[in-house]
Formats: sequence, C-alpha cells, structure tokens
Amino acid sequence: MRTLPETCSTEVHTMPGHILLLTDWISIHEKVCPLLVSIHAPAPFGTLGTDQDHHHKERVKKQEYLIEIAHLEAQRWVSKKRFQDVLPAALLFLRLAMQVYGTCAVELVPAYLLLAQANIGLGSLSQAHEYLSKAEWTVMKTPGCSHTVLHQLHRTLGRLHAAMGKYTSALTHFANDVYYASEMFGLDSTVTSGGYFLMADVFLKQNKPDVALSLYAELDTHPPPVHIESSVSVKRLSSHCVRVYRWRVHGTLTCVS
Repeated sequence: MRTLPETCSTEVHTMPGHILLLTDWISIHEKVCPLLVSIHAPAPFGTLGTDQDHHHKERVKKQEYLIEIAHLEAQRWVSKKRFQDVLPAALLFLRLAMQVYGTCAVELVPAYLLLAQANIGLGSLSQAHEYLSKAEWTVMKTPGCSHTVLHQLHRTLGRLHAAMGKYTSALTHFANDVYYASEMFGLDSTVTSGGYFLMADVFLKQNKPDVALSLYAELDTHPPPVHIESSVSVKRLSSHCVRVYRWRVHGTLTCVS
C-alpha cells in the first residue's frame, strides 16, 4: 500500500475530530500532495524580511489554489452521491479555509455545507446538524451575506429537515432557497428549479400530490393539466410558499403576508 509523505500525513491526521485512512484520501491526495509539501516548506535560513514576505504570499496563493481544488473535488463527489469520498476533500477545504480566512469567516460556509450534505447522505444526521449549526452561526454573524450563500444554506437545511421528517420546516427552508436562488440566478434558472423539485418531493411525502403537481407545473413549459389549472387555491399556495418566506431579523424565519 502506498504511504503518505510525512508532511501530508500530518496534514491528514491532524484534521479536527477526524482520523482519515489513506484509502479515504486516494482521490484528493494524488491531486494535492506536491502542493501540501511545498506549503510546509520553511523559508530559506537567513532570508531577509522582504523575502519572507514574498514566501508568505506565495504560500497563501498555494493554499487558495488548494482550497479551490478541494472544493471542486468535494462538489464532484457530492454530484456522484459518493458521500464517503466527499469527506476528505471537504475536510481539507475547511482546514485550509480556516488557515487562510480565519475560523469565523463566511468563506467556511461552503465547506460546512458540503460536509453536511455528505453526512446527510451517509445518514449521520446529528453530525450534519452540527456542521449546519456552524454554517448558520457564521451567516448570522456576517452582515450582507450573499444570496448565493443563503440559497445554499437553506437548501441544505431543507434537506436535513426533510431527512428528519420535519416537513413543515423543510418547506420553509426550501421556500427561502427558491427566493434567494431566484434573486441571484433568475426564476427560469435550473438552480432555482432545483428548489421547486425539492419542495414538491416534500409535498409528496406529506401525501399532497395536488400541491406537488402544481409545483412541477411551475417548471413545465407546457400548459398544466386541466385539474391543476382549475385548482386556483393550489396554484396560489405554490406561488405563495416559494416567494414569501424571507430571512428576517437575526436569522429568524417568518412568513410574510
């Protein structure tokens, strides 16, 4: 079996709360090992202050590049639903982001969300909740947080609540997801459409197929079936629920009439 270089091994096994085996690291490790080693290389002995500053800036650039790689790899594994493989990349993403941006920066939120998604997929809902709590706290402490981050946060919270059987709160989060996604990407975006589908899935779990169908109809370029068109209250409900829930004061979710 291949072994990690000493520097890389330290980087892997000192991640907070996790001991990662080599087999968990194959995919991400092969992409980042050389840069991990170079990041830990000290500045040459006796270098002047200006050279040390240059060395530090170069190290930060390498860390930012590693963050991008780890982020993309974690997203790739999520898209393939290989949730166990998400963890090493997402943990490296989180660790490096903390080093570069600090432990309370909003740049950590995407890493928390990827770790939460992985744990939801693995059925570790309490661990997912822990990561999402950190993400929520970070967002609450960040004035003017981008709509992209808010949409991603609410979508992941909705997934967790749906997995826990908390369908009412899941719908609230998915409605916020759709609102922020539409603000950022537009109503016709495939990103926004994903929120509609997730809401419809929850309504199906609640044995409300009429509402679910009305949401699917929102996404259909063809006219909806007659029985959906005639159900005015259902159409109003679907339009209402995806637009009126807003992120309000201090992160409290309320319904706006």
